[in-house]
Order: sequence, then C-alpha cells, then structure tokens
Amino acid sequence: MVFFPMVILFVFFALNIPVAYCLMVSALSYFVFCPTGMPANVVIQRMIASAESFPMLAIPFFILAGTIMTYSGISSSLMSFAECLTGHMAGGLGQVNVLLSAMMGGVSGSSNADAAMQAKMLVPEMEKRGYGKGFSAAVTAASACITPVIPPGITLILYAFMAEVSVSKMFIAGYVPGILITIALMIVVTIVSRKKGYKPVRERMAPAGEIGREFVRSLWALFMPFGLILGLRIGIFTASEAGAVSVVYCLLVGFFVYKELKLEMLPQIIKESVCSTCSVMLIIVSASAFSYYMSWERIPQVITEMLTSVTTSPVGLLLIINVFLLILGMFLEGTASLIILTPLLLPVAKSLGIDPIHLGIVMVVNITMGGMTPPFGTLIFVVCSTLKLNVTEFVKESLPFIAALILVLLLITYCPPLVTTLPDLFG
Repeated sequence: MVFFPMVILFVFFALNIPVAYCLMVSALSYFVFCPTGMPANVVIQRMIASAESFPMLAIPFFILAGTIMTYSGISSSLMSFAECLTGHMAGGLGQVNVLLSAMMGGVSGSSNADAAMQAKMLVPEMEKRGYGKGFSAAVTAASACITPVIPPGITLILYAFMAEVSVSKMFIAGYVPGILITIALMIVVTIVSRKKGYKPVRERMAPAGEIGREFVRSLWALFMPFGLILGLRIGIFTASEAGAVSVVYCLLVGFFVYKELKLEMLPQIIKESVCSTCSVMLIIVSASAFSYYMSWERIPQVITEMLTSVTTSPVGLLLIINVFLLILGMFLEGTASLIILTPLLLPVAKSLGIDPIHLGIVMVVNITMGGMTPPFGTLIFVVCSTLKLNVTEFVKESLPFIAALILVLLLITYCPPLVTTLPDLFG
C-alpha cells in the first residue's frame, strides 16, 4: 500500500489527466483508503496552508508583471534592439529570436509565455523570409528555455521557496547559465542557417547611432532585472515585495513611457494573470499533499539511503540526477517536477557537499529542457498548436538545439564556479 499513490499517479499520467489532479487524487486516495489513522481533512488543511505563505506572493506578482509587459509594447522594443545587434549574422531572425528570449527572461520569467509570444510575433515573419516552419518553431521553443533561467524566473522563486535558500542568490546564479545557453543556441542557429542558406536580416551590422537609440528605448525593460537584484541585495524589499514593485514599475512604463498600455486592456491582463497563477498554485498545493504522503512514509529518507549506497561521489550523484530529470522531463510538467523532487534530492545533495544553489540551477535548467522533449513537453504543445505544425517535423528540427542545451547542462553541472561565483560575491 506504500506505493499505491505512485501507481495511481503514473496511471493518471498515462491517461493524460492534468498534473495537478494526478497529484491531488493520488495523495488523497492514500489517506482515505489506507489505514494510516490520519483524517483526510488534515491533508486538505495542509494543502490550503501551503498556499498561505507570504513568500509565495512573489509568484502571482511576477506573473502579472510579465503579462503587463507583453501588452505594453516592451517586447517590440526589445525585438528592435535585438535585431540591431544580431540581424547581420547568419540566420538573422533566428538570432533575433534567441537574443529576444534572453532579454525577455528579465521581463516575463515564463518559458511558455515567451514561446507563445514569439510564435505569434516572430515565426510568421521568419516564414515570409524563407525560413522553414520546423526550424522557426524549434528556435522558438529552444530559446524559450533561456527565459526561466534569467531572473525573475518563476522556477527560481519556487526552488528558493522549496529549498529554503535566498531568492536573490538564485536570481544572481541564473545569469551565467542563461548567457551560456544563449551563446550555445546562437552558435547552432549560425551553423544550421549557413547549411540551409538562411540569410541575415541586414547586410551589415547596424550603425552605432541606431544601436544607441534602440538601447535607450529598451533601457526601461533592461533595467528591471538589475533593479530587482539591486533592491534585493541591499535590502530595499523582499522577494514578494519585489514582485509588487515590478507590477507598479511595469504599469508606469506601459502607461507613461511606451504609452501602448490602455485602460481597456487591464481586464484581459488580469484574466490571463489569474488563469496562469491558478494553474501554478493548483500544482503547488497538489504537490504539497503528495509531499505530505512521501514524508509520512519516509520516502525521501529511503531515496537518500538508496542513492548514497549507489554512489558517494558528488560527480556520480549529479550524473544520476541529470539522467533521471531528463527522462522524467519527457513525461512530467516542469513546475510539478521541481516541487516534487526538490525535497527528495536536496537532502542527498547536501549530504555529499553539493551547494543547494548549484543544485537548484542544474534542476531548473534540466526541467526547462523537458519542455521541448517529446512526448509531453509543454513547449512542444504551445509552439506546434500555435503554428499548426506537425510534432514529428518539430522534433526533427529540434535535435541540434537539444544537443546544445545538454552540453550547457553538463558544463554548469561539472563546473560549479560558473553558477556559484556570482552569488558568493554579490548574494
């Protein structure tokens, strides 16, 4: 009966039932049908209590800030700046796609939101200029993997909450991996574009004056992530308060700087933000109930003992974790994976001397990659459904990008200073 909830969980996954309901039903079934002596209403109370945490307020605030920025014209100004910088390179619009995702990381913090936006905004233009739809979709999904790694990514906040580590340190730790992923994807775009003959958008690099003008125009958006880090670092606000500050900042920029945000847009913005927040929070409370079941049966301790019996080397453990997460990411949504696995893997990592910040970045990059791996990658569904694209064609074109992401993952896994140096200096 110990494994009864896990059997239910995987059966529901196979039936393609939403992740939140899979977790909730499997956990409740254990306390209802198994002779634990624990009333089911206590589990319900635990689920509600998990959502009543002050640090969790950062999630709806940052989701709302990202939605406001999407409607305020900030994405178009960032795209113009990105085109000035990379439009002259091979596969010009593909390079713009990648660089825009890196810039949007500090704005939206959501890979799915970034992928949906660029699939609507950039891919049609790429197709007009002769880029294959499969390649355009693959670039869009792969570049969206940058967004959650660069602050203020929602997954960074979630891991910090689950692992009880500093949000500001997690934010700072995301910059170097995010830049490495950007460089790796731009190299892949260059190689594939030269092979397929995808031409640059510009004949030569934009003049310094034009770059300067576009930089000044997009400076309001580019300042946001650095302003958040600075405010957290010197103690002006907490992570939750930073989310509220971001919302106010986005409203001011949208209304008075870019002047594209209108009052009639606010109901739609609130609706989208509430729907996104509800889906995330439902997964969180459901995962909390499932975590309660695992704690009741001491499953984290059992897994810790099992893994330490297999290897006592941090290198070996990180390899096992990466392989496990890569496989799991093909079937389980990233947010749910992070919430479920952090309490399981963190004690083992700490026992072998692995830095929790380092482990967090490795996990975030890994589960984000899961969004573009078949059969259940969320980025696949977002991009292919938006573009009316066959999944088989997408998978074929995405293989070089997945290989580049895996190389970066191995690099940050086995070179911890790439992740930990900046948080140690400035966190």
